[in-house]
Amino acid sequence: MGTIEQRGAPRLRTRLPIPVIDTMTDQILGQLGNLSATGMMLIGGRAPNSAAVYQVSVSLPGADGTMLLVGIQEQWNEPATTLGQTWSGYRIVAINNRDAAQLDRWLEHAASSEY
Repeated sequence: MGTIEQRGAPRLRTRLPIPVIDTMTDQILGQLGNLSATGMMLIGGRAPNSAAVYQVSVSLPGADGTMLLVGIQEQWNEPATTLGQTWSGYRIVAINNRDAAQLDRWLEHAASSEY
């Protein structure tokens, strides 16, 4: 039996390291693994709290230095294939209209680029 896809939007795998910063602690929550208009997967050094909500900032390459501010909620996490790393899936729960439009433009452009 196959796996059922539960994502609301197709995710774009990132090729460059893109840190995602927890704005409450100014610490890196993780590196972006993939991104969509509705969620993201991070690769980090520790597992997040189950169902925790984080306010994060992300500076997307080629987005003219624009910093996106996004509210995300942890949906799942599991050990990564690299010892000491964790994969964590998040749903975007809050994003303003300007940042959502910037994210949509970046996703459209990045699908055919080196990001």
